[in-house]
Amino acid sequence: MKTFTGLLFASGLTLLLTACGGSSEEDSTPTIPTPDPTPPALSADICYLMGTSKGDITLAIDLTNMPITGKNFKQYVDKSFYNGTLFHRAVNNFVIQGGGFTTGLQSKPTNAPIANEAAVGISNKRGTIAMARTTVPDSATSQFFINILDNPDLDASASSYGFAVFGKVVEGMEVVDQISIVPTKTSGGFSYTPVEEIFINSVTETNCPAS
Repeated sequence: MKTFTGLLFASGLTLLLTACGGSSEEDSTPTIPTPDPTPPALSADICYLMGTSKGDITLAIDLTNMPITGKNFKQYVDKSFYNGTLFHRAVNNFVIQGGGFTTGLQSKPTNAPIANEAAVGISNKRGTIAMARTTVPDSATSQFFINILDNPDLDASASSYGFAVFGKVVEGMEVVDQISIVPTKTSGGFSYTPVEEIFINSVTETNCPAS
């Protein structure tokens, strides 16, 4: 069943971020711990080459500051889960989202949801990769998004649990930008879906670029 209950608000845009069941409302008064201290920067603990039908993207994943989220992504990569999935949502000047559907928008079964680590304090800046989720804070599974612009509205705050950033694009941001501007459509409950399917062909471990 194709249900979309995760709502994301940014720059006046209402965007459905993921496709799982869950609560229809987010707690209006979340209790979010204040990170002490906030990590000064993302750690590049492991890097992956994501080969897509639009070109290659290299991602650096933070396992140090984001152990739950980073390990979750690594586990999906290790079992080749993302191979053959789609970037199923592309919103110009906002985000591209993928990692949950195969051709024809068929959903893939996932592992159990993980705890939301957004309160660690790493911001949704341009080029960062973060977990998509429903309105339930601890509901992220396999789907992720890459920020096209700085999106501070997606960070944890006194009024929002936020979306957990766990890495960043270190090479291939031009590919991400190209995906974000492809023609899209709305069909069968899916919004901002590329007219031409954009595939994640493979995700493999690679050497991290020299900083």
